[in-house]
Amino acid sequence: MTQLDPSSAEAEHRYHHYTGNVIPWYVRLIWLLFWGFTIYYTVQYLFPAVQTEMVSPP
Repeated sequence: MTQLDPSSAEAEHRYHHYTGNVIPWYVRLIWLLFWGFTIYYTVQYLFPAVQTEMVSPP
């Protein structure tokens, strides 16, 4: 086995092992609730207000 130069990219890459983290179920639930509220708010309040403003601007 040949020795690598310790300052080379191959030698530094030898110990770089990245792993991801698992997103917990409650964080996914919070995001789902957030997007559900966003859709509800848009349909319930924003669309009617935009339609009213388009018909009779202030």
